[in-house]
Amino acid sequence: MTAASVDRTAPELPAPSDRAAAWPSASPSVWPASAVSAPGGDVTVGGVSLTGLAERYGTPTYVLDEGEVRARARAWQRALPDAEIVYAGKAFLCRAVVDWVEEEGLGLDVCSAGELEVAATRGFPADRIVMHGNAKSPEDLRTALRLGVGRIVIDSDCEIARLAAQVPGPGAQQVMVRVLPGIEAGGHKKIRTGAEGQKFGLSIAEGDAEDAIARILGQPRLELVGLHCHLGSQIASPEPYAQAVRRLVSFLARIRDRYGITLRELDLGGGFAVAYLPGDPAPTPAAYGRRITDELQYACAESGFPVPRLTVEPGRSIMAPAGVALYRVLSVKRSAGQVFVAVDGGMSDNPRPALYGARYTVRMVGRASTAPMRTTTVVGRHCEAGDVLAESVELPEDVRPGDVLAVPASGAYQVSMASGYNTTGRPPVVAVTEGRSRLLVRRERVEDLLIRDVGL
Repeated sequence: MTAASVDRTAPELPAPSDRAAAWPSASPSVWPASAVSAPGGDVTVGGVSLTGLAERYGTPTYVLDEGEVRARARAWQRALPDAEIVYAGKAFLCRAVVDWVEEEGLGLDVCSAGELEVAATRGFPADRIVMHGNAKSPEDLRTALRLGVGRIVIDSDCEIARLAAQVPGPGAQQVMVRVLPGIEAGGHKKIRTGAEGQKFGLSIAEGDAEDAIARILGQPRLELVGLHCHLGSQIASPEPYAQAVRRLVSFLARIRDRYGITLRELDLGGGFAVAYLPGDPAPTPAAYGRRITDELQYACAESGFPVPRLTVEPGRSIMAPAGVALYRVLSVKRSAGQVFVAVDGGMSDNPRPALYGARYTVRMVGRASTAPMRTTTVVGRHCEAGDVLAESVELPEDVRPGDVLAVPASGAYQVSMASGYNTTGRPPVVAVTEGRSRLLVRRERVEDLLIRDVGL
């Protein structure tokens, strides 16, 4: 199916207030738009019972609402109709997601040869791929050049000559320079990537970005087409993006005046916030789009610079709200006045709480309970005190082994960062849509893990 054949008349994402009737006890804003409370304490997503999915596919299992993914992709296209929307594959990538991205007319952002090869197996148009990363391996660059990736983002001086030497010709490889605009933004210090003094990009303030540009202009095998930046993740306001636009347009004008070249592309990266807890700030794509567009027009007019082609790279904001993780309770323990509910997953399938204190909503599904709610800590099965999935969540006091817990907003940076810790195997990923489910990624078995173990 081609992008042109896709129906793009889907309605806007429902606002939380439009969905509240099905969720009388709590805000539904962290759930997919299709989520509905069902009899017996169950929840359906995409018309499919979460309890039924847990029974059919086992637990832990990750559920993706395909309709939600597509609706969010279209919301970004409506928000920035003149921009290129590039899905950040690092949020979560598999072959079905590549198909969805291609069918919705988005580009694809990759960070490794592995992600490139996944895209290649589905015939994704290479000219719609952007590759970046602060330390690309020789294999990353070889694969990008072999497949004909549209743009490669240069992140360090070291990459310039290395990349130029490998371009096969006869044409030049289009490149962008990732710059540091010196802006502090993001939900945690470990996911702030636009400030000075960290591993990503080249500083505008210290002159490193301009030095790299001068070197690239001296390489006939490289065609510099624009600037790239990424401010961080979970940025819950459009203002940092507006600030970045001002600084980057000013830098583009300076490059034009000094080198006589008008760079025609500006990539602002991603990092747009989603809600993990009810009430979390999460501006709509339209809110981000209006502020970015207005500031771009103003900054270009002020600098006398032609408006460049804009690119944004949403990943989390497309994928996270579409995902629900399902776990089964293994044990309930009370200690020092606290209740610990242990489940059959943990930091091996969701390292985010351990990495940077991410918080989640948790709901028991599949059993109606009249017991009072009690503050609970949901923990994983792994041999780490930091293996905590969700702190201070409200669960029925009678929660017991065998119950199924659902964790919404789980579509991004969970399975994609999953590990084989304790040789447990990574969970499957299941897509739901229009009352049907299908397996996208099967469960990793012990046999899969043993294949790699070649020692005698």
